[in-house]
Amino acid sequence: MSEDVANHVRHIVMSGAVRPGDFIRLDETAAELGVSVTPVREALLTLRGEGMVELVPHRGYVVSPLTPEDIVDIFWLQGQIAVELVRRAAPKITDDVVAELEGFNESLAAAVEKNQAEEVEIAEFEFHRVLNRLTGATKLAWFLNNATRYTPTRLYASDPEWGRAAVRNHEQLIDALRAGDVDAACTLMRRQFTDGAERLIAYRAL
Repeated sequence: MSEDVANHVRHIVMSGAVRPGDFIRLDETAAELGVSVTPVREALLTLRGEGMVELVPHRGYVVSPLTPEDIVDIFWLQGQIAVELVRRAAPKITDDVVAELEGFNESLAAAVEKNQAEEVEIAEFEFHRVLNRLTGATKLAWFLNNATRYTPTRLYASDPEWGRAAVRNHEQLIDALRAGDVDAACTLMRRQFTDGAERLIAYRAL
């Protein structure tokens, strides 16, 4: 339960719903999420270790500074791992894998057009999981999964412009993988994370 709370706080911090200097109140957060203060306290201890919040004596937990450079760094790390995974997956691409990728991308496109944010998140996750699973690099995929905890996925999933761009990127990525063009596939994968950073920085600046 504390990890669910931590994910919630990561989302509101990264999306800008709470800003650096804002306090995260244990009782208010617990009431909002319908949990006791214990998992909230545990989550904030975890996030303090990650540098997302700081403990102010006698006052509570405050949101740490988050600069555009921090966001670029977070997405750079995610992109580095994702690019290496697609590089390893590329030689193992088969017609069946291509069909699976196309299926999830079609699901993504449909969910975007219907404004179904939860379904967008699922389809996007499953698309990338196909490639990550193909590599057999379970530890590397685990590191990517941990790095993407800092991505406010619901924010992106609720943005049709992002969704349509993701669908187009996936289509081009599938074409590159089908053609055996590893360099193009890596470039396209990196672009998705670069675009993600740029969109998040712009959103937080509103």
